Parts: sequence; structure tokens; C-alpha cells
Amino acid sequence: MTLLEARNPTVKLALVVAVSVVTLALLDAVTLLALYLLGLAAARWAAGVRGRTLLRAQVPFWTFAVGVLLVNALSRPGEPLVAGGVVPGTREGLAVGAALAARGLVIGVCTVAFLASTPPRDLMVSLTQHARVGPRYAYALLAGHRVLAGLPRRWATIRAAHLVRAPLARDGRPRGGWRHLGRSAFALLVSSVRDAERIALALESRGLSTRPRTLWRPVPLGPRDAGLAAVVLAVVAVVVVGGRLLGG
Repeated sequence: MTLLEARNPTVKLALVVAVSVVTLALLDAVTLLALYLLGLAAARWAAGVRGRTLLRAQVPFWTFAVGVLLVNALSRPGEPLVAGGVVPGTREGLAVGAALAARGLVIGVCTVAFLASTPPRDLMVSLTQHARVGPRYAYALLAGHRVLAGLPRRWATIRAAHLVRAPLARDGRPRGGWRHLGRSAFALLVSSVRDAERIALALESRGLSTRPRTLWRPVPLGPRDAGLAAVVLAVVAVVVVGGRLLGG
């Protein structure tokens, strides 16, 4: 069991929200990049995410960050990057875009570390036990998480079924294209809606209501969880204050 996996899910979720809120007040790309590097280290060694898995998980956030950087650098008014207007973009747009991109990376790596170190069942029990979240909402979150986790496998099954019935090209391979992708996406949507309806009926039939419920295998909350919160908040505060002092 890794360091973060042994900690209380409610505390970890609160820390992710707290760090995300702190990044919303920062426009210093250097400070945000420092937080991102610390988040990568925490995901790798504290959450136990393998290096290759961590890199693959960062690809969507890197893609989003590049898009945010380019949009702001090319669209925001300000001083041109190169005198004479040969190279499009402004210095102000580049600075703001870099900060917004780094902000997205910080939130993304914190989310990856949280999901990798938090079993869905423990999160549901902890939210009910410590955050006083109603059982209806907690079980709904657990059911939604399981549906999302099964979407890649279901997508692969639907795509394989559609390709079996697709016409063959000259080389013997089935013809795909945007039309088949659209049909597969529609089939995935329909099956997901049906699953959601079945899950809702199953939860209601099992007596899921607002009445008090007992908990099986409660999730502990102790001094080590408070120590984790103190360490994380202290590190974030040191990085933010250090960035302000060095930037000033």
C-alpha cells in the first residue's frame, strides 16, 4: 500500500480542491510549474503511479495546455513578441497563456494522483462517514465511477461489432470512417443510458433512501491524515510565498 493510498479519501479530496482553488489565484507560470513538478513527484512516489502510466495520463492535459497557451498568445492584445510583427503573438498573451496552461497541469496531476490512490468503495464510505454526504449521492457517485470505468471496454466491443458488419475495402480490411464512428458513439450513448436506468432501479429496489444506514468496514480518520493535510498545505504555502518573493 502506497503512502497516499493509506490516507483518508475525504482528506485527499479536500486537498485536491484546496490546491485547485489556490491555483485559481495564481498567474505566475514559474510558481505553477513548481507545483506541477511537485505534483508529478507525489503521483510517482507517494501514489505509486508507474512512470509510463503517469506520462500517458498527462497527454490529455499537455494537449489542453498547449491549446490554451496558443490561443492566449495569439489572441490577447499587447506588446508583440518580435518587433515588426513578423512572429504573431504578444508577450502578455504568452505570459497569461503559460500561467493558465500550468494551472491546468497542476489540477490534472493532482486529480491523477487522487484517482490512482483512492479505491472507489473507500471514497464512497468515507464521504458518507466523515463528510456526511447522503447515501443516495455517495452510492450514485460510486455507480457513476463504475460506469465510466467500463466505457473503454464497451467502446471497444461496440467498435468491433460494427467493423464485423462493415463493407470490406480492396485490401480486405473493413471500411471505417466518420459514419461508423458516429454510429458507434450513438450505440455507446444508448447503452450507457440504459445502464444508468438499470442502476437507478437497482439502487431503489435495495432500499437506498435517506434513512440512516450502517457502514461495513468504516474508513479510519486519524492523526496521519491531519499530518498529510498539514504537510501539503505547508509545501503549497512555501512555494507560493517563495514565488511571490522571487517574482517581486
